[in-house]
Amino acid sequence: MAQVVVVTSGKGGVGKTTSTAALGAALARAGERVVVVDFDVGLRNLDLVMGAERRVVFDLIHVVQGTARLSQALIRDKRIDTLFLLAASQTRDKDSLTDDGVERVIRELRPSFDWVICDSPAGIERGASLAMRHADLAVVVANPEVSSVRDSDRIIGLLDSTTDKAKRGEPMEKYLLLTRYDQNRAERGEMLCIEDVLEILCIPLLGIIPESKDVLHASNMGLPVTLNEPTSATARAYNDAARRLQGEQVPLVVPTDKVTLFSKLLGRRAA
Repeated sequence: MAQVVVVTSGKGGVGKTTSTAALGAALARAGERVVVVDFDVGLRNLDLVMGAERRVVFDLIHVVQGTARLSQALIRDKRIDTLFLLAASQTRDKDSLTDDGVERVIRELRPSFDWVICDSPAGIERGASLAMRHADLAVVVANPEVSSVRDSDRIIGLLDSTTDKAKRGEPMEKYLLLTRYDQNRAERGEMLCIEDVLEILCIPLLGIIPESKDVLHASNMGLPVTLNEPTSATARAYNDAARRLQGEQVPLVVPTDKVTLFSKLLGRRAA
């Protein structure tokens, strides 16, 4: 039975879609059956990052509204047999999503996969609330800047109050994925340091994704960064985050393509 994960944030442009694709591909390469679901109705970018934009015939809205079967809408990745995509619609709006329809889709996906990873739109509107409603755990994506962290704090409050688990009185597992981190800029005071972000959000750290051109290059190639540049610091960071989602104890380090004193020190302290 699948774990349903929502990848969410309060602010746009922090790397939710990139992270959904990268984590999904990393888990699938580890032998897990994974489906990534795009809830950003009207924009639909996850299929681009997955390199499947030309293969979308039916989408999430078709399945929610009963005009297509789930089996018709699921797109199997050409590179990894255990990785699937359920794309969003570009021609409909978020009001096309219904509570009952989304619940039915998640219920149908659970028995067939190990992981259902929902790529949420930014903010607190309908698409975001439906993406998180049925989640078992949440990955909160934030950049190390004040506005992103403040908005993520608001999302954490919603996860603790509006999800099905919260309404049942059950704790919602939440993890922080810190993206676009640059240690040199943090040391110069140009962005928040890791400790400051953790002090504000008070949730466990799943991973630290370094600022890198590899992400943009992979997106333009239509590949998750964990497949396009598997040995890069960014890919290693996402692979480590995926291993932590699976319950492995992986030391937290600041990933880099160069060995630095800080990354060694942080690695020793986290271990």
